[in-house]
Amino acid sequence: MLGPMTYRTATRRDLPDVLALLEGDEDVVDPGSVEIDDAHERAFAAIAADDRNEIIVLEGPGGALLGCLQLTYIPGLPRLGQERALIEAVRIRADRRGGGLGREMVAWAVERARDRGCGLVQLTSHTRRADAHRFYESLGFVRSHHGFKLAL
Repeated sequence: MLGPMTYRTATRRDLPDVLALLEGDEDVVDPGSVEIDDAHERAFAAIAADDRNEIIVLEGPGGALLGCLQLTYIPGLPRLGQERALIEAVRIRADRRGGGLGREMVAWAVERARDRGCGLVQLTSHTRRADAHRFYESLGFVRSHHGFKLAL
């Protein structure tokens, strides 16, 4: 890695960069080209106002955002009432993949959940993302459940 990296909670000014990361599955997307609509604004404001949700960004040298993820803390009765952490929307900028940033970022998120007292960290990954499945398994995640979704 070149220069210092910082993990921090995203602010509203990061929204174009975060959306660019989420859109950039194959290529680097210019944050200036990202359209931010009212739904994005409302969703970001709701996440920022909720102490059980946070968008974390990985900031590289010069302030460039190189990665992001969302952490949601879920209370529950199982596991003696411990919270569980849900990791979603994990992205590393397309031109920075393969260098260990994703591994570092997920490990950082797991430690954050552990420090909060969570008893479990969970995530989902689309069934067609075989490389991502191998990546998560290499981090110690175990395929333990089948997930189901219902679009509304």
